Amino acid sequence: MCIAFPGEILSITEGRFAVVDIGGVRREVCLDLLADEVVPGDYVISHAGYAIQRLDEDAARESLALLKEILDHEAS
Repeated sequence: MCIAFPGEILSITEGRFAVVDIGGVRREVCLDLLADEVVPGDYVISHAGYAIQRLDEDAARESLALLKEILDHEAS
């Protein structure tokens, strides 16, 4: 099973890379696998260093809230 995380694009650098905020953690991801153009403020699902799908903000926030709930439950 693979886990992909939603995150907000903070900036786009040269060479089709973006800095993405995933639940407060910043990661650089490659944008080469995306069919759609993205801009800072957009949300993407990323896995293994690649953005694999553009995601609307509501779906991204719902996924992040669910992930936080799971992690909080595991910690208690």
